[in-house]
Amino acid sequence: MIRVLRDFSTGVGLFGQGFSLVFRSPKLLLVGAVPALITTALLVGGLVGLAVWIDEIARWITPFADDWSPTARSVTRFAAGFGVIGAFVAVGLLLFTAITLIIGGPFYEHIAETVEDEHLGGVPEAERVSWLRSAAVGARDAVLLVGLAVLCAIPLFAAGFIPVVGQTVVPVVAVCVNASLLGIELTAIPFTRRGLDLKVRRRVLRGRRAVTLGFAVPAYLLCLVPLAALVVLPAAMAGGTVLAHRLLHDPQSNGTQAR
Repeated sequence: MIRVLRDFSTGVGLFGQGFSLVFRSPKLLLVGAVPALITTALLVGGLVGLAVWIDEIARWITPFADDWSPTARSVTRFAAGFGVIGAFVAVGLLLFTAITLIIGGPFYEHIAETVEDEHLGGVPEAERVSWLRSAAVGARDAVLLVGLAVLCAIPLFAAGFIPVVGQTVVPVVAVCVNASLLGIELTAIPFTRRGLDLKVRRRVLRGRRAVTLGFAVPAYLLCLVPLAALVVLPAAMAGGTVLAHRLLHDPQSNGTQAR
């Protein structure tokens, strides 16, 4: 348990290091904010549209409550609507990172290269990732990761109706699951520059799960704050680069043997 807590705090420290890196170089902050701003506008529009239609959606997914008492029906449909919005936010956050990475591939590759070359000693024989390849890899990974998020969201949505557990344990599990998936996305570029694919990335991050969660959980929670992602995402990309670099050079993670 002590090691888990120590590793988690190490991950939090790496996330904080990402902020330190981008604030010491405002250019990196501005570079990372441009694609994030475009994606924010797209997803906020989708969330507004969902909020407008949420009553109809809640009624559609809870037809079994039509004959219930008004109080029971209202509570059930409120929970259903809340769950739908929560699922949209969870999947939307993953889509946010994926879409932003696709749109801003060259921007974030610049951040990753700057962080590794100027602060981490560089990457010998690093692969040059073109925008087209970056977009293709980002789109493919997004499909896989969002698919995993949806598969996880279904049982968590159902468990949300369980008294007490649904309001305490389920939200914590949901945050950890979605943060883990976000962490996989935020470390994509450093792995891709080394020619390592998604399967390797997942294995390396899973090998140091507490460190990964320590980095990804605060990133996930802060990205839930409206417009905060404009600052958080560039910092998280810088921190994710540091995280990937550390794990790939840590024998305990087996990252150096990933090829």
